[in-house]
Amino acid sequence: MIREQRRENERRRKRKRNILMILGLLILLAGIGAVLVTQVFTVKKVTVVGNEFYTDDQIRELVLDDDYSWSSLYVYLKYRFLRTEKLPFVDEMTVGLNPAQPHELTVEVYEKGILGYLYINSIDQNAYFDKDGFVVETSQEVIPDVPKIEGLTCDSVVLYEKLPLENDTSLKNLLSLTQLLQKYEIPAKRIRYDEASAEMTVYSGKITILVGNADNLAQKILRLQYILQQLEGKKGTLHLENWTSETTDIIFAPKKSKKSK
Repeated sequence: MIREQRRENERRRKRKRNILMILGLLILLAGIGAVLVTQVFTVKKVTVVGNEFYTDDQIRELVLDDDYSWSSLYVYLKYRFLRTEKLPFVDEMTVGLNPAQPHELTVEVYEKGILGYLYINSIDQNAYFDKDGFVVETSQEVIPDVPKIEGLTCDSVVLYEKLPLENDTSLKNLLSLTQLLQKYEIPAKRIRYDEASAEMTVYSGKITILVGNADNLAQKILRLQYILQQLEGKKGTLHLENWTSETTDIIFAPKKSKKSK
């Protein structure tokens, strides 16, 4: 009986020693992990790519938005596994962590493809549309370098549905023009569409461009990109409305300066 009791006591002491060893090992590992997280996985550099509507600093501020964002590992895991707040004009945003450079994060921004916007009076907001004419965002915010569309009647819009214009041809012509302007990187602050005549006017810098109707539109905009380079710094009206493959004259009428009295 005494011998069995001794054996049981010895087994208990061994179990206790094993438990203490395991606890010590876990504490050691936790300590090593804490050192790694605090010393290795600290955010020192954030590289932002793919953004146009938001600046790099705005994206950094949005990504590092809580008390634990000093840890690059935490930020990486947060954006990989947790649902984060979506940003206007952004489809998706991913955060990458390079194991070779654990102090550095790479934020890749996938923005919505916006070609222009209309002001919708009924909701007091701008309706931004994509290359297919679908409304991808409504906001009071005005995005620089995105042209405002004037002259078209649109009383209401539904997010992720097509612009409800009365005339399908108007939408088709508008999308063709905005896509060509984007393709040839021609800046446009405003675009005016005349529903009665289907003629379009583009306001680029200090140049008013009378595009006319959609006839020969691709050829007109192709030539426009080269003409605007020659007109840099000038004011006036560029006449493209009568251009055809037979009548190729393009007239620029400089704006006359007001005479001092």
